[in-house]
Amino acid sequence: MVDLPGYGYAQAPEKMVQSWTRMIHAYLRGRVQLRRVFLLIDARHGIKEVDLKIMKMLDAAAVSYQIILTKCDKISRIESDKVLQKTHEIGKTHVACYPEIIVTSSEKNINIDLVRAEIAKVVEGI
Repeated sequence: MVDLPGYGYAQAPEKMVQSWTRMIHAYLRGRVQLRRVFLLIDARHGIKEVDLKIMKMLDAAAVSYQIILTKCDKISRIESDKVLQKTHEIGKTHVACYPEIIVTSSEKNINIDLVRAEIAKVVEGI
């Protein structure tokens, strides 16, 4: 069994995961109307190996993506700043990664308005 990108809750046989990966890559490749993917990363854990695989897949498919760090209310401000810095460092090494990272908490409504505004900008083509 292999963990799926879904952040650890679902598991499936490796062959099935490989099949899904191929299907996702085929979907993303050449999808001009797909303006940006929003990649949600749990701030308590930062970017994990499964996230790096997704980032590499998006890079290879030339699909722009933006990282949104979630659950920032679950860690200290110092830890949040460390995760944000590390995430910026990793993001700089990925060609399709949008440079602005949004740090959020849905539970405490932190920066949810920024996420909505970013989605609106992308949809409107601004």
